[in-house]
Amino acid sequence: MSAEISGGLQTDLIVAVATPAGQGGIGIVRLSGPKAKEVVDQLINKPLKPRTAAFCTLQEPTGDKANPGHVIDEGLVLWFPHGQSFTGEEVVEIHAHGSPVVLQQLLNCCCALGARLARPGEFTERAFLQGKLDLAQAEAVADLIASGSVAAARGAARSLRGDFSKQVNEIAEDLAGLRILVEACIDFPEEEVEHLQDAQVGARIEHQIAQLRELLTNSTQGRLVNEGAAVALLGAPNVGKSSLLNRLAGEEAAIVTDIPGTTRDLLKVDLVLGGVPLRLVDTAGLRPTEDVVEKIGVDRAEHQAREADLVIMVFAVDEFLPEINPNNIGTQFADLIERLEIPEATPVLGVVNKIDLLDADRRKHLECEGKLIWLSVKEGDGIQTLQKTILNQLGALAGEIPYTARARHIEALSSAEVHLQTAVLHLKAQAAAELVAEELRTAHLDLGEIVGTMTPDDLLGRIFSEFCIGK
Repeated sequence: MSAEISGGLQTDLIVAVATPAGQGGIGIVRLSGPKAKEVVDQLINKPLKPRTAAFCTLQEPTGDKANPGHVIDEGLVLWFPHGQSFTGEEVVEIHAHGSPVVLQQLLNCCCALGARLARPGEFTERAFLQGKLDLAQAEAVADLIASGSVAAARGAARSLRGDFSKQVNEIAEDLAGLRILVEACIDFPEEEVEHLQDAQVGARIEHQIAQLRELLTNSTQGRLVNEGAAVALLGAPNVGKSSLLNRLAGEEAAIVTDIPGTTRDLLKVDLVLGGVPLRLVDTAGLRPTEDVVEKIGVDRAEHQAREADLVIMVFAVDEFLPEINPNNIGTQFADLIERLEIPEATPVLGVVNKIDLLDADRRKHLECEGKLIWLSVKEGDGIQTLQKTILNQLGALAGEIPYTARARHIEALSSAEVHLQTAVLHLKAQAAAELVAEELRTAHLDLGEIVGTMTPDDLLGRIFSEFCIGK
């Protein structure tokens, strides 16, 4: 059964196991495409009714109902007619026992009768191409499956429901109306400036920019909860970065010694903090070195500082004994941020470790310094304060996220905002309406890429290739 392409739709019959690999109580084989029911009818011993589970004997096809082949298993079979399924196509699901051998036999039988094995994400891709889901909703399917926290699962469920897409579409519809108005003015070049001013185009674009910024804020938070935030631990050797990583992770993930330069490469540990998935990255100690291997580690640490969602600069009180001046530490803190060229938008926390080396009065006095977090990894003092500050800096204490988002969504929204801002500048400079129209058109395309109304085929390929097979 060969594939037929019509308007971007693949119309051949596909099959895959829709449950995770390995043994289990139940395994599901899913077929989608034309003649799905005809194929499965040759494997079962009774007729199917639409959207009704039937308990059937599953047997090898022989082409002769009077002489069926070997019994493979017994299980439930569900038939979803065209237009009434997840993909929008005719779909049949076979619920058998979750033996890899049984499921492979069913796959082999379906392929022998004309189906082909589905690509990763092809069922959801067909749902998108059939108009059952937009692209952001399709991505939310994968996000819901891969969610690593309750917050991520709830956000993905809202995205799948269409909450994120609805906001994007509302801005896109307003933008389409503005494009029509501006492009109509191009036909009247002598009066286009007056027409645009009378229609308050500039004010309307400013309103859309404000809506985009709010959407960007929520989407950025949604991305952090969905994909996880990268938190880099930086500082000189032996300040306690590895010990801090172990304390936050709740396990001995990093080797800790008194020998400077123990950590020479990036060490990454995943955890969930306050419902937010984090990837803690321990880095090589920042110091001048002639050691080739250690220098590579330092270079990677500096690169990680520029790529992280949050940077924690770790100092140790014994670096500053016998006198500890918070202002001096603060100066060193600011100098490091500048030297490492950490982006201005990246939050950076200053942490001073080993306060257990100080007497109680000195500790109490220093802990009142608000710009730095004073802690003892050894004794656990200050760790809860650090955890709360991490969540605060990532914006994770503002309540549940309204929806999940991905990095490509953030890029598209940011690009759309830039083009709208440029359109406003053109209006203020009384530039030609064609320039304004082009910026609005490009912003409109950016929003279309999010939901899939204007999406290059290569982008679709990249997105759905990340899905698991059978989904």
